[in-house]
Amino acid sequence: MKWFRRRKPEEDVPDPRTPWPVQEVPADPMVAAVAFWRRWYELLPEISAALGDREPQRVEHELCQAIALVHPDLQFSLERGQRAIYALVVTGQEDPALRPYTDAWKAAAPAEDPIWEYHDSVPPVPDPSEVTVNLGEHRIALADFRVAAQVDKAEAVVDVAVHHPRLAELEDAARSAMTFLPLDATLGERLAAERLRRVELAENEPAGSISLLELRELVRGLDERGDENVGDDH
Repeated sequence: MKWFRRRKPEEDVPDPRTPWPVQEVPADPMVAAVAFWRRWYELLPEISAALGDREPQRVEHELCQAIALVHPDLQFSLERGQRAIYALVVTGQEDPALRPYTDAWKAAAPAEDPIWEYHDSVPPVPDPSEVTVNLGEHRIALADFRVAAQVDKAEAVVDVAVHHPRLAELEDAARSAMTFLPLDATLGERLAAERLRRVELAENEPAGSISLLELRELVRGLDERGDENVGDDH
């Protein structure tokens, strides 16, 4: 997965001390979303050609500018789809301030078709146990992750300790990233943010640990029960 962030081209920044002008945040999320989708359709032939040539970087700059029409702090990626050939994923990384903009973006999105599907947060992969992440010389198989999960039923959240036998070989930044990546891959960004409370790294495999797929089943069940309880309150 490659995430694209809006950035200023080097040729526009001759002096690194020169600040990049602050992008104005749109006042109306829906108006901003409609502007994005208008631009998306204009760019679609170029996007399709770039993806067909396996050169998505050709449209990175134009898409970064288009995403900034919605909100300058959003990130996006072009992925292989689960139901369609391609997926466009736009995320505010579960920042509450950005949620109105991703909600509007998704609400204004066209219907999915065999070519494109659209996600307003990072979706879970179909089977995380089939995913291997390459970090330099390290190959980290998600199937080898084990998770200790402690459920707080009253709050409908889970505290987890994550273990993988090869994480100790990684640098601190990579180790931290690989503590959270398997959880997002398993649950999807939104469910992980809503239902995981504390996340820590376990140097040794915890007693009674479970697989990532077992964690998915546990958290999804908790999420369903939480939604039912919310409905009972009204």
